[in-house]
Amino acid sequence: MTPLKILLVGSDQVWSLEKIYMRYLLEEGVNVELFAAQNLFYAYNNSLINKVMVRLGIAGIYRSINEALRSRILAFKPDIVWVFKGMEVMPETIEWIRAQGIIAANYNPDNPFIFSGRGSGNKYVTQSIGLFDLHFTYNLEVLRRLKEEYKLQTVFLPFGFELSDVVFQLAVKEEEIGKVCFLGNPDAGRAVYIKELLGAGIPVDLYGNEWEKFVEKHSLMRSFPAVYGDEFWKVLRRYRVQLNLMRIHNEDSHNMRSFEVPGVGGIMLAPATTEHRLFFKDGEEAFLFGSAAEAIEKARQILDLPTVDADKIRMRARQRSLESGYTYQQRTKDVLQELKRLHAEAGHHSI
Repeated sequence: MTPLKILLVGSDQVWSLEKIYMRYLLEEGVNVELFAAQNLFYAYNNSLINKVMVRLGIAGIYRSINEALRSRILAFKPDIVWVFKGMEVMPETIEWIRAQGIIAANYNPDNPFIFSGRGSGNKYVTQSIGLFDLHFTYNLEVLRRLKEEYKLQTVFLPFGFELSDVVFQLAVKEEEIGKVCFLGNPDAGRAVYIKELLGAGIPVDLYGNEWEKFVEKHSLMRSFPAVYGDEFWKVLRRYRVQLNLMRIHNEDSHNMRSFEVPGVGGIMLAPATTEHRLFFKDGEEAFLFGSAAEAIEKARQILDLPTVDADKIRMRARQRSLESGYTYQQRTKDVLQELKRLHAEAGHHSI
């Protein structure tokens, strides 16, 4: 049987979700390639002149990227083109892909209806929503809107975690620090919670860029640069409390940290969103709050836990994450099942 051929369109950065899904798709026997549209755009947009041209709408980079994408499709002849976000892919290219008899799928790791920053979306994302054969979304509210307002085939695809046993064992050996930690970049909303915790006398360590612009110096606060790789997992595991805060486009949803913290056996303190309640048992596998006052109360509760009780919560969080299939390896299997279903239902062949 000829293996399914899938072309991923997105980023070739080491941290990209595309790279993770590509690796596991290859393990599943899929013939998969990656077209790094985002890398091409960033390479062009690396000079001030080019940035101005892009903002004025007179740059030809998008046209060049889409011409290169079409050439790649004609050469590779995929059964499915799976676009990640799609800020670099023009709507007419999606239409062209489908006109070739190729299935077009989309996965947007941001909210396609709420752009919270320059990199979270653009007009091509908005204009292409109704053109895809299938959408994957991490957000239940987005799923509802895509189904009800656009009448589109949509599949719930939450984020996950990617953690090897070797790195997990390294993280487990970390000596616990009895503080609250927040690992992520600042914004005004996140700063409010940090200030509330500090004001309540709770020590907080921050890992991210430019926190000093949002939270003034405090005797109970320390800030560190962002961490990556093995150190990222060690920090998530090291602290007694890992605070997780949503951005505006995830207010009742979840984010990547929602699975990374429990996945490494961390104790997560996070907003009581609909999806967090779906994924974890409050007070047993994670701690969920509905207000800053409740976050303070639960932070104190976790910090005061005896070590043996904290370890039980860590174990349950890790166990739930594995048994419920929150790894990207399992997410890839779920994606592949949906893509194979769609391919079989389509009953046509690519170019």
